[in-house]
Amino acid sequence: MDRRTFLNAVVVSGAAGLLDVRGGAAAEDDTIVIAIGDTINSLDIQRSGSNRPAYQVAINAYDRLLAQGTVDDIYGTHSDYAKLRGELAESWDVAPDGLSVVFKLKPDAVFTDGTPVTADDVKWSFDRAVSIGGFPTQQFGIGKMTKPEQFSVIDPHTIKVTFPVGSKLSLPDFAVPLAIIYNSKVVKAHVTAADPWGAEYTHRNTAGSGAFHVERWDPGQQLVYIRNDHWKGGSVPAIRRAIIREIPSKSTRRALVERGDIHIDFDIGGKDAQELKASPKLKVASWPIVNVENVISLNVTFPPFQDRKVRQAVAWAVPYQQIFEQAAFGQGKAMFGAPGVPDSAVWPAAFPYKTDLDKAKALLAETAYKDGFTVPISIDLSTAEWSEPSALLVQESLGKIGITCTIDRIPGANWRTLALVQKKFPMIIDGFGGWLDTPDYYFFYTYTKGTLFNPAQYDNPEMAALVAKTMPMALNDPAYAPAVKRMIAIAIEDVPRIPLWQPALSSAMAKKVSGYESWFHRGVDARTLKLT
Repeated sequence: MDRRTFLNAVVVSGAAGLLDVRGGAAAEDDTIVIAIGDTINSLDIQRSGSNRPAYQVAINAYDRLLAQGTVDDIYGTHSDYAKLRGELAESWDVAPDGLSVVFKLKPDAVFTDGTPVTADDVKWSFDRAVSIGGFPTQQFGIGKMTKPEQFSVIDPHTIKVTFPVGSKLSLPDFAVPLAIIYNSKVVKAHVTAADPWGAEYTHRNTAGSGAFHVERWDPGQQLVYIRNDHWKGGSVPAIRRAIIREIPSKSTRRALVERGDIHIDFDIGGKDAQELKASPKLKVASWPIVNVENVISLNVTFPPFQDRKVRQAVAWAVPYQQIFEQAAFGQGKAMFGAPGVPDSAVWPAAFPYKTDLDKAKALLAETAYKDGFTVPISIDLSTAEWSEPSALLVQESLGKIGITCTIDRIPGANWRTLALVQKKFPMIIDGFGGWLDTPDYYFFYTYTKGTLFNPAQYDNPEMAALVAKTMPMALNDPAYAPAVKRMIAIAIEDVPRIPLWQPALSSAMAKKVSGYESWFHRGVDARTLKLT
């Protein structure tokens, strides 16, 4: 038995210990091996604390009523916000007033255990989303879905959803990863008084109708998908098994893909993307991620950051160009150094801040912290490839204006709970991506009180009112652009979030891999992959 055959046997048998020691080999032609640097901490996207790497399970093992379409351009194949297609829905009919939509389900759709997908499953799944709390409930609220009474079963394959007001975000909300449909009979068998939505069961088990189901999950090591041959949400995958290997070391991942021991190194850094494009053995797919920024977030409950002038001082002290060159390697779009407040509603928008230590010192001198202070910079270890060099450069530059920083490195599996749910850290380097491509959607999650992705705990009544006003508005409403421009101006003035750059999602893969698609959720989508 040669090395490749041996390693493939290890993968199929599930001997995770041996596989972990020896890396991960590119397997037979019906099995694809994908390396990620993150840690998947749950199989249920709706469970409190589930992290972004876990989103991919919702994509591969579950279906939604709708899905975004794709487009081919110079960046390859990627999701297209302008298109919606049916996934579990065979058709949908929006009322002329926009206050309801009726979905007809595909009559032959089944869960991976073979039971039919029914309108009762859809209603239970949506009841769960609006009731379970946290991110799912916030996201459904964006689509104007807040109460179980809004979901009505008409017949086994028809469900009606009503809305209190019309909104441009309602229909696209059915296509986000959170809007998944569970096998309600399976999950309800595991509910308890303390866990009425079965979140502990779905944390470790999948109960969907997606293109794959999870055959095995070894947290911190690997996740193995096995194909659902009865999938009706799209074309049945060419790949029978997809193995997601968690390999924190970027150099190890790169070596494995260059040797051909894995098929895809997913979400590589800017330096690797830059260098591997010249490789004769590999191809690199790179797509600028829409509605995403990497930022420094300043928690306004931390005493120094309660003072807007302190936040502005930090913003003027950030070494933006060095970060863009040394952490992003020039990949993506700079979000700093604009000539002034943007006179446009286009988002993301570059802020006018640039490195000016004299201005930073002058602002700090006007505050109670003129002699400086100490603050930790917290980073997610799963993003250390770019967040750590960013933090070190910020640490050095802030030291020049009297602010002493330590670097607090948080394991990826714990990051979401500590940084976003509990909002424990005074200063973090992180990124957020808006699933729906509108400025108001981005501002809702990052600049309004009580939302998951507002680790700054920022709260401004004018901003909140503008966000609430714009979210249901049509993009061509005459009042929309002026309101968005005012939101951007407030964000620049109050600066609880300091934009660094708009990143790209890049992945390196073997020449034999085809069908790769980049998605707005920034997760692995194994459904279209092929080995040729």
